[in-house]
Amino acid sequence: MENTPILRVENVSKSYNGKAVLKSVSLELNAGQHKVLIGPSGGGKSTLLHCMNYLVTPDSGRIQLDGREVNAHSRKELYAFRQQVGMIFQEFNLFDHLTALDNVAIALRKVKGQSRKEAETRAMAELERVGLADRARHYPAELSGGQKQRVSIARALAMDPKVMLLDEPTSALDPELTGEVVSVIRALARSGMTMAMATHQMEFARALADEILFMQGGEIIERGSPAELLAPGAATRTADFCRRLAEMGGD
Repeated sequence: MENTPILRVENVSKSYNGKAVLKSVSLELNAGQHKVLIGPSGGGKSTLLHCMNYLVTPDSGRIQLDGREVNAHSRKELYAFRQQVGMIFQEFNLFDHLTALDNVAIALRKVKGQSRKEAETRAMAELERVGLADRARHYPAELSGGQKQRVSIARALAMDPKVMLLDEPTSALDPELTGEVVSVIRALARSGMTMAMATHQMEFARALADEILFMQGGEIIERGSPAELLAPGAATRTADFCRRLAEMGGD
């Protein structure tokens, strides 16, 4: 691991209408690390990820990429930052009027200034990487949920991000479609991609995470490796949450 974290979050807080959603949260992501956020709905996981990408501006605290603080007031800096910190959403967020290929290529053309040919060549390579080269000319309405999520992953990868943030990437999928997205994310992890992910897929979290962060009430109340927090008989808040998820059939 490098000495300087790729992404550092320091004492980030966020409130909506006077209600604190994040309370002085801090974490660091080193190169190649995989951190998994778990916890009850409304605990702050999505808001934290959105703050880490500056889709939501924190009320206070600092976010640094490669040791340099992001200037949230500079549109140019924010654009550059978001290119390096990719975001995968629950709802895919694809353009319905564009094919899978064009959904991946559009940012390469509009943001990176690549020619149509350059952008389409790179987009096709990323679609192939996620197993969708044969669906390149299909529109989102012609794709399954799992395929749409894989297109959104290909779109993020095309920007060559240093970090990937994944907000419940399988929660909008039917159970039988979850596996294909999980496989792509596992392959990303094996390739050395630095990632932070919120998920309720506990076996996935156990297999993927270097560190699990349990969030509740806008705070990280427990953190540790899967072996520490999810050991058989562990009296941890994380293990208790996972047992109750399993009882409800939530994996």
